[in-house]
Amino acid sequence: MRGVGAATALAFALMVPALGVAEVEWKHLSSSRGELPVPAGSHQQTGLLVVDVDRDGAQDFVISFRVKAPALVLFRYTKAGWKQYIVEPEFLTLEAGGAAYDIDGDGDLDLVFGHDAQGSQMWWWENPWPRLEAATPWRRYVIKAGGARQHHDQIFADLKGSGRPQLVFWNQKAKSIFLAEIPKHPKLTQPWPAKVIFSEEGGRGYADAARYPEGLDAFDIDQDGKLDLLAGNCWFKLDKKGRFRPIRVGEFGGRIRAGRFLATKAPQIVIAPGDGNGPLMFYRCDGNPLEASCWQGRNLLPQDMVHGHTLDLGDIDGDGNLDIFAAEMAKWTSQPGVDHPEAKSWILYGDGRGQFRTTVLTVGHGWHEGRLADVDGDGDLDIIGKPYTWNAPRVDVWLNQGAPKR
Repeated sequence: MRGVGAATALAFALMVPALGVAEVEWKHLSSSRGELPVPAGSHQQTGLLVVDVDRDGAQDFVISFRVKAPALVLFRYTKAGWKQYIVEPEFLTLEAGGAAYDIDGDGDLDLVFGHDAQGSQMWWWENPWPRLEAATPWRRYVIKAGGARQHHDQIFADLKGSGRPQLVFWNQKAKSIFLAEIPKHPKLTQPWPAKVIFSEEGGRGYADAARYPEGLDAFDIDQDGKLDLLAGNCWFKLDKKGRFRPIRVGEFGGRIRAGRFLATKAPQIVIAPGDGNGPLMFYRCDGNPLEASCWQGRNLLPQDMVHGHTLDLGDIDGDGNLDIFAAEMAKWTSQPGVDHPEAKSWILYGDGRGQFRTTVLTVGHGWHEGRLADVDGDGDLDIIGKPYTWNAPRVDVWLNQGAPKR
């Protein structure tokens, strides 16, 4: 089990705030108290996508649902407070994930979501900005119309160096990752042509996860000036023949992100377990990132995460160093009661040298696809949280108040 045997004593030591360090203060808003609109969808909240739909600099967010209509709702911050918009009023069984890009080239960001294990379709929704109306649905177009079911995670990234991003998506029941070029006339092209760029190949475990492969990110891992794909427990190198070669980073897959936490040639990679239990792992490479043996990891927490379906990176405290936000689900089954009453969320403040000061934000609160984003447009990172089924439908926002002045 490569890299998991980090010293437990060190992990506990990193949980203690350093003397003289001022913690970020948070203002918690919740739909459970009427401070945000109650999400209009069902009690199974799947995706949470951050997207600036109105180009005002403050990040809006979209929640996807299954079980009953509506399938997509938008939360937008205005001078009058938070406002909810119905994006997709029909009943669709949407999966976790989602992606945003200006698909039709009109200057605003459009949305992508796909079916869960009950269906084989994926769609994009045309942003109607500047004519955003709370009760006016967005027009929906087909990206994928058949084949295998379930589409947990999508991303837009220019992996081919063509100057325009491609859409990359997991198709879980196919155990494959697909890549689709954005058509020249996307409104007239349904579905989009797509090709498999990676297949799990049975028991090789390149994108291993507890239940099924998931997780996508893009970052220039080998520092050649081109974006690389990250998925599951691997990063992928596009070779000269147009093939995506998987380089295995860790033993376990799930939520995966990359960033620069310290000054080395290759950036670092963080992996959380997603739909299962496992360690929150931090991987660094001091050699050739194309060699799997050069990636060495350590566990950032003194215990395994339980359904750690939240992982995001950003400079939360504004000190110029990259931080980690990670959180656990409280409920994921249909059985009565709470599956994980002690579910936690953590902020791991980076010091720029690969070490972290770990703090606990919440205990007993359910998370699923939590995000870091500047939702109020004041220049710092806030936290958006929604559960999957715990106390759903529900949404919470933690507004970053900065560190208290001394």
